This record gives sequence, C-alpha cells and structure tokens, in this order.
Amino acid sequence: MIVLAICAIVVALAFDFLNGFHDAANSIATVIGTRILKPLPAVGIAAFANFAGPFLFGVAVATTIGKGIIHPDFVTLNIIIGALAGAIVWDVITWVLGLPTSSSHALIGGILGAGIAGAGYKAVILGGLQTVVTGIVISPIAGLVLSFLVALLIMKIFAKRKPSTVNSVFGKLQLVSSTYFSLTHGANDGQKTMGIIALILLTQGVITKFEIPSYVIIMAATAMSLGTFFGGWRIIKTMAMRNN
Repeated sequence: MIVLAICAIVVALAFDFLNGFHDAANSIATVIGTRILKPLPAVGIAAFANFAGPFLFGVAVATTIGKGIIHPDFVTLNIIIGALAGAIVWDVITWVLGLPTSSSHALIGGILGAGIAGAGYKAVILGGLQTVVTGIVISPIAGLVLSFLVALLIMKIFAKRKPSTVNSVFGKLQLVSSTYFSLTHGANDGQKTMGIIALILLTQGVITKFEIPSYVIIMAATAMSLGTFFGGWRIIKTMAMRNN
C-alpha cells in the first residue's frame, strides 16, 4: 500500500509537470507573438512566477479540490490514480494536437469520473461541485466581458497617441501582465495537485486532518515550474502564430 501511495504521489507530480508543460503558453504566447521577449527568457519568467505563485496566495483551491468534490471518506488510492491518469492522458492528447485546453477541467473531470466509477454518485459533494462548475462557467464569461470593456477604454484613451509611444508603453505593460498571469496560474493550478497529494497523505494516515503541508507546496510548485520551463513549445508556437 505504501508503494502504491508513493506511485500516486509521483503520478500527481507528473500531472503537475504536464500542467506547466501544457499551460505555459497561456501566459507568455502574447509577449512572444508581439516579439517583446524571445521564447527562452519568456519561459524562464513564467517558470519562476509559477513557482512563486503558490507561496503568495492561500490554499483555498487545494482544499476545494482535495475535499470539496468527492467526499474524502470514499476516496481510495485507485480512485486518485484513475483521476490523475485520465487527466494526464487528455493533457498529452491535446498537447500533441497543439490545443490550448484547460488542465484544471481535465483534472476535475478525472476526479468526478473516477470517484463515481469507484464509489458511486453518493461520493459526489453537490455543494462543492456546484461551486466548481459555477467558477468554470462564470470565469471565462467574466474575463470576456471585462477584457472587452478594458480594451474599449484603452482604445478610447490612446486612439490619438503616436503608435510608437503606445507600443513602447504597452510592451512594458505586457511584461507585467504576463508575469502576473504566471503568478496566478501557479497559485491556482499548482494548488490542485497540492490538494490531491494532501488527500493521498490523509488516506495513508500521514496527516490526521486535511491540510497542505509546506513540503507539499514546495514539491508541487517545483514540478509545475519545471514543466513550464521545459515544455509548452508546441502550443506556444501555435498561439503565437495566431497572434501574428
């Protein structure tokens, strides 16, 4: 059982690595596509910010993933490994195809699918699932509306400014926005693996209540940071070409 638990943690960290590998393009494709930065320094900044993100924000997301979707009493190592395997396979498929899909959606789907297959619908926490689904639906809509309004405001303010001035100012601002995007990505997506690992530790009695130990934060942040640095080039290239 201990060997299986270690394997589950390794698989969780592999998913975290692939998460960074897969989602690296989200925050840096624009700065590469607009030639503000070359790929290597852009990926380096994203990797560092992804590592730092979990230490700057709380662990509320990890708590939701770990005990807010499937009740911990029903969770087994087989369910955890099944959930991670499903998410990893989907991430690999979309990476090969160059599709910038969400690793978070893949993991949540994997947790639900494995949980229902292993313990039935009674294991699902409807309140937690509603919170997750609400966030999944609202966040892209809110992002679309707010970005549209901000873009209109920016165009109105800077419409009569010289293009060279605008490019210079917003080139620097892109660095800020890209770095902040990577910070929040590390804080948000990195926490998902932390929640899974904490759940594994709870099922094995390593921790007596659900919490996120500091060493779990370090492991998950390191895995995502390395994935961001070494991967994502296929998706970055696709997104950057679309931005040109």
